[in-house]
Amino acid sequence: MKKFAAPAAVAMLCALALVSPAAGMYSGPPENAPSVQAGALGPRTVTLGPSGTADDGGAPDVETGTGSPLAPAVEPVITPASPAGEEGTPGTAGAPPAATVAAPETTTSEPIAPEPPSLPPLWAPESELAHNKTAAPAPPASATESLTTESLGTEALVPDSNTAAILTVFNEINKYRVSKDLAPVKYHPTVASMAQEWSNSIASRDVIEHRASFWTDPRALNPNSGGEVIAIRTDRDAAQLVEWWKKSEGHNAMLLDPRFNVMGAGISYTNNLFTIWGVVNFFGYTTLPAGTVTSPGGGGAFPPPPPTMCDPAVKHMPPTLDLSSAAINSAADLVTINASGQLINRPSTGNRTFGAAKVIGSDFGTAKEVFTTDWDRDGAYDLLTQWTNGDLTLHRGIATGGFQASVTLGSGGWETLTLAVGGWCANNRLPQLVALDTAGNLYLYPNKGLGDLSARTTVASGLAARKLSMVDYDADGFQDLLAIRFDGGVQLYRGAGTPAPRVEARLTVDWTDVTGIRPLRDVTALNSTGVALRRANDVVQYWDLSSGSLASPSNITGSWAGQRLAQ
Repeated sequence: MKKFAAPAAVAMLCALALVSPAAGMYSGPPENAPSVQAGALGPRTVTLGPSGTADDGGAPDVETGTGSPLAPAVEPVITPASPAGEEGTPGTAGAPPAATVAAPETTTSEPIAPEPPSLPPLWAPESELAHNKTAAPAPPASATESLTTESLGTEALVPDSNTAAILTVFNEINKYRVSKDLAPVKYHPTVASMAQEWSNSIASRDVIEHRASFWTDPRALNPNSGGEVIAIRTDRDAAQLVEWWKKSEGHNAMLLDPRFNVMGAGISYTNNLFTIWGVVNFFGYTTLPAGTVTSPGGGGAFPPPPPTMCDPAVKHMPPTLDLSSAAINSAADLVTINASGQLINRPSTGNRTFGAAKVIGSDFGTAKEVFTTDWDRDGAYDLLTQWTNGDLTLHRGIATGGFQASVTLGSGGWETLTLAVGGWCANNRLPQLVALDTAGNLYLYPNKGLGDLSARTTVASGLAARKLSMVDYDADGFQDLLAIRFDGGVQLYRGAGTPAPRVEARLTVDWTDVTGIRPLRDVTALNSTGVALRRANDVVQYWDLSSGSLASPSNITGSWAGQRLAQ
């Protein structure tokens, strides 16, 4: 991560090249590129935390030693939950199923807004900070004073045209190359689509990280060499993105690399403090790939993207709630259904340990699957339940404890489907539902709030599985599907943040005795990912996935006889 000062804006930078121990940049074919695990070479990640200051004194290559301003919180702590029925938060409807959930305790006191949490510092790897030449200044008063409830309470991505900004970035890069007696780079719409997808992904997640496998992506078109640069700013000055790259030794080297002859750029706008996000992929080819054009716009580089089922119909960003009294306290809690149909929660206590089992609901014995998710993005965890009678219902969680009366999202026919729930779409902060039918067709159902789940699109076919689970298996920032086949093997369908999973050879894991998978977050550390597995002989294990592969299994203490995992 590199940070530089500008009079009118704050910007951040990041660069990644195809690595070679000898030269610092890889220049051979992708199939001969060094083998790296996610987290070893990349993605290098910086999560934009709450605004605050950090003492840079003593950090390598930081000239001023003064406090540096930090980015705004990804999930704001000042946004109140919208009352039911208001725009963006649908009201309740439908008849409750034959299940009961623990009710919240009554109180006569007036509701009190939660206190904002303490503000952690922005983190960046030392290898990134080593390139930092100038500490970032405090953002202008207008930027910090405008962080109101209204401005922070919506979806990050803003769907404004980026055509002019991409052309500006392209022209500025080539003007700079020509001034250094280098040939200008050309442009390729396919490479640009890869850069744009990644720009949208990191902007929507408020995380600066590189796509670790950008040079092996099919859209890279088999290059000989390549690199990726990222920058963000608090204004929309696209030309200044290039200026920031020019001022950084590592980024400047990529702009002026003589081997590169094609580029593609992605520009995303958000309504957060950092309003413009830029990603540029550079590649070098012996023979220019078909479709290469002389500039953006030539050869149809900027057709408007077609709408997809991933597009959010409602924009949500939840408040940060105190969930200590809620039925489900965090994404790390372990939820099961016992033989009596009771819903049991074991709250995470950190470091792979869990608290005492607590009944949070009953009459779930006829549930085919129970999913715990923040379906309405209000900050509290909800219960999405698939019933054996064919209904699909939602119990909305209450931060002070218990759940609201159920809402029917689908009546009849759901019992034949195999479901998974999670953030499948990178540009949509609402969870979505994927469903596999008995013919092997995989469908994506967009989140309609409390509306009926009827619209869907086919995203894949030819699948065979008795259970699905959604988790970021390879730690690339996109959710993946783990499909438990009828022979017990588990097949991986990697997601790319778009409706369809990746078309590639499928990794198969030999989990022949696994009967349940529950994705978990924050079990080993903040933002860690992993899965709890229900195995033979009444064993439940936790496997960490934060490194992009299965690691460090450990048994979870408890009596699991007659219990199955919720998802």
